Amino acid sequence: MNSVELLERLKGCRPRNRAELKAYVKVYLGLDIPSKSLCENHCSPLDYLAYALGLDGEGGRDCVVWANRGGGKTRLGALASLLESVFYENCQSRILGGSEEQSRRMYDYLQRDSRGPFAECLAGVTAKACAFKNGSGVQVLAQSHRSVRGHHVQRLRCDEVELFDREVFEAAQFVTQSSYGIAARLEILSTMHRPFGLMQEIVQGAGAADLRVFNWCLWEVIEKCVGRECSVCPLYSDCQGRAKEADGYYSIDDAIAQKRRSSEQSWKAEMLCLQPNRHDLVFPEFSPAVHVQPLSYNPQLATYRSFDFGFTNPLACLLIQITADDRVLIIGEHIKSRTTLAEHARLIKERWPYPIKASYCDPAGKQRREITGTAVTQELSALGIPTISRSSRILDGLELIRNYLAPACGPVRLVISPDCPQLIRAFQSLHYGRELNGQQSEVPQKDGVNDHPIDALRYFFINRFRNRSTLREARY
Repeated sequence: MNSVELLERLKGCRPRNRAELKAYVKVYLGLDIPSKSLCENHCSPLDYLAYALGLDGEGGRDCVVWANRGGGKTRLGALASLLESVFYENCQSRILGGSEEQSRRMYDYLQRDSRGPFAECLAGVTAKACAFKNGSGVQVLAQSHRSVRGHHVQRLRCDEVELFDREVFEAAQFVTQSSYGIAARLEILSTMHRPFGLMQEIVQGAGAADLRVFNWCLWEVIEKCVGRECSVCPLYSDCQGRAKEADGYYSIDDAIAQKRRSSEQSWKAEMLCLQPNRHDLVFPEFSPAVHVQPLSYNPQLATYRSFDFGFTNPLACLLIQITADDRVLIIGEHIKSRTTLAEHARLIKERWPYPIKASYCDPAGKQRREITGTAVTQELSALGIPTISRSSRILDGLELIRNYLAPACGPVRLVISPDCPQLIRAFQSLHYGRELNGQQSEVPQKDGVNDHPIDALRYFFINRFRNRSTLREARY
């Protein structure tokens, strides 16, 4: 048997361990998968691929891959889908990307690889699906409820989940189903772009959800550094010599060029996987270490409430006190959805039975509703909570909040109690939206979660601290 015949015969043999898998992929697909973890608590890309193919005995658990830009997540997801289809009979996989382009990218990798040495395994190929002679198949799903619902397969790979519609991701949880002796598994692959975005929630909740986490960064995929002086290298402050031991593919020159043209925050988030990018946050100056402190009700201080109305989206109410030197102390929050206004009023008054100097609200609450013929503010007043409102630009209110978060001179003037977790999260998460042309909007993204407590705080600042003589009090 000559070498060509031997290679053809071995092609159908499933690798038994990491070393055989690395050699198999290199021989048949020309890919040298990085196999070293060079940072504390990190994995290598080969660790994920071995897991995906069941070579470490834990292939039945869902998993999440958190890796850097250019770290090979999409390429490895495609490779895992192909090799599963080749090695297992009746293994059905689905690819769901954060966008149609992202789904196509993973599928294009798979198509290209399958038409090489594995072409004889194919039964048919279309623009969105590959069928294999052994009954296995891979199909691309669209980022929509209609596309996701109705599928019951062993494997679902969600690529760039940070870009997912949250409701579509929730629907995707019910796609996987074990069959033909193949355990069901959901795989989540993404960088982490946004503070308190979907990917950060998934990673932080991985323990409770029994998710296996694979995390690697630039140093696990960078090429081996040879003949360069660390003392003059722009990467050394982060690399600390790790690249001398690397076995990856990522060009050192490319990494240097990218570091020089990116911000420190983007570099750390996108390439080092150290923290989410904060460049599009509305309040990047907010810091829990500075702005979150233990607080309690002080009967000597003036007390206020501020509302942002909602039903399907939550109604948000903040309890706020002001010191003699105009420091703003947010001591409590009430944030609840799908609750009647009467129940909100009851809960708020029972929780905070304090003398209230004023209650501020969204001026849109004064508009009469078609069904009842009354306004929210009118109904709230009848329940014992009269309100004050004033129209303003969104940007004006945000700037007032910033002035208290980080004044140009003097100490911080806005402090939040740990008893306000949703407001704290909103400060860390609220970000600017995008225009149709892709440019950053001047107003925050209305995400239905983080905008409501910030809006309630904005109404407080507009009413309490701007042009006080022009305030208009609702009288009922």
